[in-house]
Amino acid sequence: MMHTVRTFIALIGLLWSLEGSAQTPFTCVQLPKNGIKSEFHGQTEPAIAIDPNNPEIIAAGCILDEYFYSTDGGKTWKSYALKSTYGVWGDPVVAFDFKGRVYYFHLANYKKTHWIDRIVCQTAPNVNGKMSDGTFPKPNGAKAQDKHWVAVNPANNELYLTWTQFDKYDSKEPQDSSVILFSKSRDQGKTWSLPKRISYFAGDCIDDDNTVEGAVPALGPNGEIFVTWSGPKGLVMQVSKDGGDTWLAQEQLIGAHPGGWTFHIPGMNRANGLPVLTSDLSQGPYRGTLYLNWCDQRNGKTDTDVWLATSNDRGNTWSEPIRVNQDSSKRHQFFTWMAVDQSTGYLYFVYYDRRNHTDNTTDVYVSVSRDGGKTFQDVRISDRPFKPKSTVFFGDYLNIAAVNGTIRPIWPRMDEGKISLFVTLIDEATLQKIETE
Repeated sequence: MMHTVRTFIALIGLLWSLEGSAQTPFTCVQLPKNGIKSEFHGQTEPAIAIDPNNPEIIAAGCILDEYFYSTDGGKTWKSYALKSTYGVWGDPVVAFDFKGRVYYFHLANYKKTHWIDRIVCQTAPNVNGKMSDGTFPKPNGAKAQDKHWVAVNPANNELYLTWTQFDKYDSKEPQDSSVILFSKSRDQGKTWSLPKRISYFAGDCIDDDNTVEGAVPALGPNGEIFVTWSGPKGLVMQVSKDGGDTWLAQEQLIGAHPGGWTFHIPGMNRANGLPVLTSDLSQGPYRGTLYLNWCDQRNGKTDTDVWLATSNDRGNTWSEPIRVNQDSSKRHQFFTWMAVDQSTGYLYFVYYDRRNHTDNTTDVYVSVSRDGGKTFQDVRISDRPFKPKSTVFFGDYLNIAAVNGTIRPIWPRMDEGKISLFVTLIDEATLQKIETE
């Protein structure tokens, strides 16, 4: 009997392994390697954006200073190391405005002042144009500016930038705190408004669960600016209805972030489940819906999951959390990001996934929802699994962009401790075909 049980368990493990190694129907394209070389800073924490006017034009970045661009939908790429007087020190955020101008936001390492004392915006008229030296919202002495994100207003191309300010990064002193700041540009990144504090409640400076972090802005159909983040109060949201001039007296609570936004994933140097916010500005049936995406371990420390909450009334009320990953493996899904295709209102998620493996071996999955976040379909989009090493820094998140049925997730993999960066070429028609087969 014991021999039979062992045989059965081995067979199940083999089936999981075979499923995880099956050929993906999509092409995975490796990006070139440039930029600052070090054992600690590999091609991680990527960002990607698609020109809303032309899905063939794509821009991307990764730490510390790499910039990539493609003019054929991601089949081929060119790249170079970004340069700025103010230094280029990671946390890239890449965006297009609705005139096709490209923006690359990053942390600074300005030798004349202080490390990460500002968020720098470099920009070019197109993906292969010359990048500007950079502009920035006004620094605040030696205070650290970190973890930014940006939204572009489709009506007027205004840029809305949010981030965390640390009195002193990694300080354990109780007098040091973290807050969320906002600034906007009305002139394509040439100048910026004075940074405005929009978090009433502060966090600590440890860069952990009780730090306010992960501020991501999104636009409503009437120009509202919504910003969400996580911290000691849980998942919270701020709202401005006048272009960022005024905000709620204090942030609204959306719900708990069970276990906080930091957690442990075996094989990973570190991990977090910071929230991501986006909105449906399409002409579809879910126009105006707000989508909030994050990860947590409410189901146990061996079962990280990807979650979604939705709001159909401009953030006044939110749905109960909905699990995005549709597996029953009770294993880890983590490092989520999402995007809405504004031509359809379809919602796409990318994340690392271990449903097919009993160890730290990892795949990459995309989930799609076409009904406003009610149901989801999962598909594996990595061409082969990989196994990370916890001694090598692997970043905190993945990224994904979607325009007119063109979906481009960007994700690092690790082989024998070496990191490489990939974009998977996905189109909506093929996704639908896979689901019907």
